Amino acid sequence: MQPTHSSRRILLPVRMWFVYTTLGLALFLNYVPTGHLPGVPDVVALVLAFWCVREPVKIGIGAGFLFGLLTDIGVGAALGQHALAYVLLAYAANELSRRVLWFTPVEQALHVLPLLFMSQVVMVVVRLLAGAEFPGWWMFFGSFVGALLWIPLHYVLLLPQYQPVERDENRPI
Repeated sequence: MQPTHSSRRILLPVRMWFVYTTLGLALFLNYVPTGHLPGVPDVVALVLAFWCVREPVKIGIGAGFLFGLLTDIGVGAALGQHALAYVLLAYAANELSRRVLWFTPVEQALHVLPLLFMSQVVMVVVRLLAGAEFPGWWMFFGSFVGALLWIPLHYVLLLPQYQPVERDENRPI
């Protein structure tokens, strides 16, 4: 019995330069000053969660810590705020990766939503402990937008891994 949601195409192995390029592009998008616009997702958290789910052996808490520190430096946040949130996010995504990969992208987004929300909660708690004011409930709306973006992001980030559709009838794979 074959699952109805799985693709019959075999994916090529991911190239690490592509993973780090997408994380760097996400970091650049986080650096864009959006002010206090509600619903702007944390792009680094979203891309990091994607690669932690897809490649849990290659991307993990080390990448989360590194890109968290780079985000803290770039956006002027309390040093360690994003790093702690991304480390916890990477750990949780790595732990759930085998489960999440069984589902369709829409169902995967529902699994990733609590992870993105948790990282936002961690960042708010660190800010509050540092003495800042509560930023408002609108900040958590970005987690929901990020979960919605998971679906197109899933297809875009997997594009380089697709093999050509051509089949050689003499080879079964």
